[in-house]
Amino acid sequence: MSEPALRLTCYLGILVAVAVWEILAPRRKQIISRAQRWPSNFAIAALNTGLVRIVAPAGVVGFAIMAADQAWGLFHFVQFSNWAVVLLAVVLLDLVVYFQHRMFHAVPILWRLHRMHHADLEFDVTTGVRFHPIEILISIGLKIVAVAVIGAPALAVLIFEILLNATSVFNHGNIRMPARIERTLRFFIVTPDMHRVHHSIERAETNSNFGFNLPWWDRLFGTYKPDPAAGHLDMIIGIPEFRSPEELRLDKLLAQPFRDGKD
Repeated sequence: MSEPALRLTCYLGILVAVAVWEILAPRRKQIISRAQRWPSNFAIAALNTGLVRIVAPAGVVGFAIMAADQAWGLFHFVQFSNWAVVLLAVVLLDLVVYFQHRMFHAVPILWRLHRMHHADLEFDVTTGVRFHPIEILISIGLKIVAVAVIGAPALAVLIFEILLNATSVFNHGNIRMPARIERTLRFFIVTPDMHRVHHSIERAETNSNFGFNLPWWDRLFGTYKPDPAAGHLDMIIGIPEFRSPEELRLDKLLAQPFRDGKD
């Protein structure tokens, strides 16, 4: 199976599984219907997929193969076993994405791109695929730089990309699980309850819980909040500037970084 086909299969599998889980055991009652939100969210995902294939047809994995041929990066100058290098590279790439995420919140021009993800009026599996195309292209560029600096092998990049796609879908799921299991699981992976705090309308909560795959970085760097102040069932999802249901339209989503939310 080719790399794109493998990634797509894993991605669709986890997406369908989480979507079914949401139907059978939802965490929160949703006010905005799927019919209002899902078409635009999935259209954004399809647009991003096509754009990436045009701009970077070989993807980050293809770049990792080329970088390895040129012996670029840190891991070409240290002596570790192949599997140790793969594991360490996956962890380091996850750390890079954590700081990338913080950067998209801290830098105003980048926040204008990233806020489209936060402006969703509900929090479910499709929120995890809703990112502005310009943000996706910037993210690919940053990951390529990280691969070149780290010297991440192609296998590590493939594993990381599959994990990133899968956990983005999982940790945005509107899914209910036993509290004891969730509290244990969040020591090893970012859970939906942990990440939901990040989508709070309260700015202090929005600027917390930046992790996608591994939950350790938020604890290590002081950005961890265990729960929203209003509780998971009563917290308000979204950002103040874009509260109208018409903002869920595809044209509004694409134009959002260039508007101030009052027009």
